[in-house]
Amino acid sequence: MKKIIIIIIVFSGIVSANAQSIDAFFNKSDAFFKTNVSNGKVAYSKIHQNSNALNALLKIAEGISVSKNDANIYQAFWINAYNLAVIKGIVDAYPTKSPLDQKGFFDKTLYNLGGGEITLNTIENKMLRAQFKDPRFHFVLVCGAVGCPPLISGAYLPNTLNKQLETQTRKAINGSFIKLNSKNKQVAVSQIMEWYKEDFTMNEATEIDFINTYRTNKIPNDFKVSYFPYDWNLNKQ
Repeated sequence: MKKIIIIIIVFSGIVSANAQSIDAFFNKSDAFFKTNVSNGKVAYSKIHQNSNALNALLKIAEGISVSKNDANIYQAFWINAYNLAVIKGIVDAYPTKSPLDQKGFFDKTLYNLGGGEITLNTIENKMLRAQFKDPRFHFVLVCGAVGCPPLISGAYLPNTLNKQLETQTRKAINGSFIKLNSKNKQVAVSQIMEWYKEDFTMNEATEIDFINTYRTNKIPNDFKVSYFPYDWNLNKQ
């Protein structure tokens, strides 16, 4: 009986410590993004000069354990972890003109997050896309380039996550991700929608169906879809 009580006490302590770490991660992430992001641009030079806050934040993320059973916490953690890791990768190589200047930036460089070593591509493709089949992830995972969706000045938080996903998706679809030519019945879309076409055409939907779900001014179904090149220049302030 004593052994059972001890196990329960130890387990409860672990759960409590993890919960505190998760809360600290979200709170400190929110403060970090508010301090270092403005109008979708990141203060890489300033962070490069003093990266203590970023490194401390990533240190917290090392030991955090999240479960898919609590989808909002899980998704919010990995979205923020991805965006922070991108900043870390750029800051470590700064000054740089593009994330692509670093070989293996997305598929080779490892970050110690969520209890193990992981690449940016693994976070995006295995931890998020493969688990939830939600195309809105593409509008909140920010790869450090001008062609990406804008990074928000704050963290993605569990209790506001769905609203944040909706907001960022609508901003992109009603903004720079879409270029409309009504005269020629053409719509040019971000190359993201070409690379991840399967995410935007699930359940027999077309790309225009997806766009019209979020776009204020709907696009006729007979418009031809094309893709414009991605801008890989750094999204720096």
